[in-house]
Amino acid sequence: MTTTVVLRTPRLTLRRWREDDLGPMAAINADPEVMRWIDDGSVRDRARTRAGIDASEREWEEHGVGLFAVECRESGQFVGFAGLSVPSFLPEILPAVELGWRLARPFWGRGLATEASRVVLDFALRDRGLARIVGVHATGNHACERVLGKLGMRPERRTTHPRYGVPLCVHVLEACP
Repeated sequence: MTTTVVLRTPRLTLRRWREDDLGPMAAINADPEVMRWIDDGSVRDRARTRAGIDASEREWEEHGVGLFAVECRESGQFVGFAGLSVPSFLPEILPAVELGWRLARPFWGRGLATEASRVVLDFALRDRGLARIVGVHATGNHACERVLGKLGMRPERRTTHPRYGVPLCVHVLEACP
């Protein structure tokens, strides 16, 4: 299923990945502070970043959802990503679709993660007809927890990352019937 979707907010454009996104995304993934709460906290090199983008593109083709590259509408500057993925790393919550984002540090604290995630949730519920969306974060990642709360997601369970042993919180948003 090929899906070409572009979402816009007052400040952001969310779009499919382009080849020139690899460098800026690799720089984000190489920042230890950005990656602090992701998996085991390790940074990712360019090859792992490429693999992640490719995996997201496969999810678009296979599931009709994926991660969007995010850029500033005004400047066109690359911000990071926001979107949907299947959280196959956490089989206990499957079937599920997970909301996620990762932004470069200069864009933190401006409400951009919330803004991007709101339009992604609207896309998930209205365009894709999903009835349930999860948000998963490492316990202690209070910034992520605040964004999920602003989006109306409620804590559902605590668990542990099966590969890294990291304590996780799972939040959920269920569509009204």
